[in-house]
Amino acid sequence: MIFLAIRYLLERKRQTILTLLGVFFGTMAFVSVSGYFAGFQGYLVQQLVNNAAQVHIEPRQDYLTDHDLDTAFFGSRTSHVFWGPPPAGVKGYLDIQSPQMWYQRLAADPRVEAYSPTLTAAALFTLGRISVAANLIGCNPKQQSKVTTVADYMIAGKFNDISVGGNRILLGDELMKRLGAGMQQTVLVSVGTSSAVPFKVVGRFYTGSRGLDLQAYGALPDVQKVNLTPNQVNEIAVRLKDYKEADTLARTWSRLAPERVESWADLNLNIQSVFAIQNALRFSMIMTVLIVAGFGIYNILNMTVNQKRQDIAILRALGYDTFDIIILFFSQGLIVGICGTTLGLICGYLFCRYLQTIPFMQATPSNPQGHLHIALTFAIYVQAAALALLSTSIASILPARAAGKLTPIEIIRQGG
Repeated sequence: MIFLAIRYLLERKRQTILTLLGVFFGTMAFVSVSGYFAGFQGYLVQQLVNNAAQVHIEPRQDYLTDHDLDTAFFGSRTSHVFWGPPPAGVKGYLDIQSPQMWYQRLAADPRVEAYSPTLTAAALFTLGRISVAANLIGCNPKQQSKVTTVADYMIAGKFNDISVGGNRILLGDELMKRLGAGMQQTVLVSVGTSSAVPFKVVGRFYTGSRGLDLQAYGALPDVQKVNLTPNQVNEIAVRLKDYKEADTLARTWSRLAPERVESWADLNLNIQSVFAIQNALRFSMIMTVLIVAGFGIYNILNMTVNQKRQDIAILRALGYDTFDIIILFFSQGLIVGICGTTLGLICGYLFCRYLQTIPFMQATPSNPQGHLHIALTFAIYVQAAALALLSTSIASILPARAAGKLTPIEIIRQGG
């Protein structure tokens, strides 16, 4: 049967080649487009998720509602209290109430890769007559390097240099430019209520994001001292072994303590929508190509059945049953599908490797050459092969079944 199927395909070389090219380009397009979209998603995950903490534990602060202050001002006589205007603002805490409890819980959880307590304060940085308002972040450099990738963006000095103590500070590139500061210079830092404290600039980082580069890092004890809040932290940044578990863990942990626990998805609500749209667009584009290739296989096999009616009659007269005839024509479509899929996978892989060498975006510290991010995961090639073979198989079944139903008497009556 395989010999006859190959012979029939070779007799109509032009149609066979065109059908083969349809499957080939469909498979290659699936690999290339899927690799691009998956690579772009991976780039977004790296920049927006793995670049920072995946779970944030912060003091809970809720907005005041119209009657939150009724009891505080009027006791139990609140049935006829009307505010005009109603109370506004937030209620809650400025720091995490039980940080040691969180440290123990996070250290014992096998899903947690690392965590870092931080204290963020709004500060005023002064150098000479120039003053710039920015966030001052106090952290443990060793722990912070495990949670975020800020240490990878250092362009002068090392991130661990602030751990020596003695009021050392790392400035973002944008903050450093606005101040006109240089390495080893002294910058005055004030948090408003306290007097300015001198800090020595020992490092500079550049992430490519103006908001992130308008920040400064210092050792946690130094920042707590400047902020007049010893032993206090207002955030615990958590990095997980699998970022996809962030939503589940955030919901679970939020029920264990009064603190507000948010995942990266809570802070970037549009990112998951973008991923869903990309996946839908990718599959719709590729399915269109594969459907066109499937119609090509259906047409060529249907034409082959009509042109080989006499051969079918002879085969049936020689003793070939319906199943044998179905296998004969189904094998033709399967051969075209396997050959086109194999060539498409190989060329798609080579094309993806080529795309990885193209400088496409602005160079950043995480992507110095600015190359395209193309995913080469094994799952993409499995999906491409499965979809291509599925479409060719479905397109081959109908002509094969039609050929199997033909009998020698019907062919003679129809003028075969």
